[in-house]
This record gives sequence, structure tokens and C-alpha cells, in this order.
Amino acid sequence: MKADIHPNYHMIKVVMTNGEEFFTRSTYGTEGATLNLDIDPNTHPAWTGGSQQLLDRGGRLSRFNTRFAGLSLGAKK
Repeated sequence: MKADIHPNYHMIKVVMTNGEEFFTRSTYGTEGATLNLDIDPNTHPAWTGGSQQLLDRGGRLSRFNTRFAGLSLGAKK
């Protein structure tokens, strides 16, 4: 293996949005650095299953629905 090509892993403190802290090994910063998260699994909708709304901007959804209303691909009998 080539020398000096691997990243320097060290212990850092990660602070989540609710104040919860944990230590992990990372290449971020230097030994003992603190990483404050703005988005984490406790708050982000991707992890929490937050509600999503389908917005009809500029009538695109309405145009799509009228254009393909008669198309019955995979329709149940």
C-alpha cells in the first residue's frame, strides 16, 4: 500500500439539533472538534415521515390529469 494516502481518523463530538451528543470517529476537523448538526434524523422529514403535499403550480398537474385521463394503463377490472 502507498504511504500517507489514508485519511486521518480521530474522535469528534457530534451535537444533534435537540442537544443530544455522541462521540464518533471521523475525518472532520481535528481531534476533539465539535460538529453541530442543522439537520438530523430527529427533525428531518425524510426520517420522521413528515407530511408532503402535492402542489399544483402553474396548472401542470391539472394539465397532466386532463391529458392522460382516458389512459387506462394497469387499470383494475
